[in-house]
Amino acid sequence: MKDEFVKSIGIWGQRHYDYLRKNKPMVINVMRMNGTLERYLQDTDRNAHEMFDKLMKEFAEFEGVTEQLKASNQLSWVRRMNNIRERVTEVVNAEMVFV
Repeated sequence: MKDEFVKSIGIWGQRHYDYLRKNKPMVINVMRMNGTLERYLQDTDRNAHEMFDKLMKEFAEFEGVTEQLKASNQLSWVRRMNNIRERVTEVVNAEMVFV
């Protein structure tokens, strides 16, 4: 594999790399030649991770998924947090990874 550093990039950066490799190989080749691919993927990963964390918090607050709910009804809290995580993952994928 040409880009061994990809293994050290986070999950969001790896997903974006896979998307580019399959759908936009010329973009990757240009970034390789310019020496900007690794930094680009690190930035994408960091930004996507920040977006994910922010949206998780915002969705949980909006839907009333609190620590109090966690203490009183763990099963409901886990179910609702899993649902939020799946929706937030879809948003981050659509907005930052598969573009």
